[in-house]
Amino acid sequence: MTYLALKYLHLIGSAILFGTGLGIAFFAWFGYRMALRHQDIGLLRGVLTLTVVADTVFTAVWAAIQPVTGALLWHLAGGSWRSPWIAWVAATYVFVGLCWLPVVWLQIQLRDGARAAPSVQALDARFHRQFRIWFLLGWPAFAGVLVLFALMLGRGFFL
Repeated sequence: MTYLALKYLHLIGSAILFGTGLGIAFFAWFGYRMALRHQDIGLLRGVLTLTVVADTVFTAVWAAIQPVTGALLWHLAGGSWRSPWIAWVAATYVFVGLCWLPVVWLQIQLRDGARAAPSVQALDARFHRQFRIWFLLGWPAFAGVLVLFALMLGRGFFL
């Protein structure tokens, strides 16, 4: 695979991770709010089921591909594995992953909790607390992805 094709794949992967992450968060948050407003457990079940599916299909797949394409690009560019830039990228990527992994677990818990509840009113305080934690964990992950974009753009300063 040529450097340019690999770079294109890496760019597409980063766009998918960023775009679907933002889209999934938007969809889940507003679906949750609308389901509460309309007291519609079916809506909440559907939104949370699709949230888990989308995160599995898009985020998990590209989160696995992204470090591979990045490492291959770094190697092909002749970058030093001792570079501060690659250390910052790796640390930031791990940070984002450490925010995302509990989010995945929470999404599954929320989906299962909505499936088990007979109504929106039957959702307990734990369910709503988990949703707030899910929402809050998204902010540092989102900021981390923005840092990764800045690092990609500023790579030339580190070479």
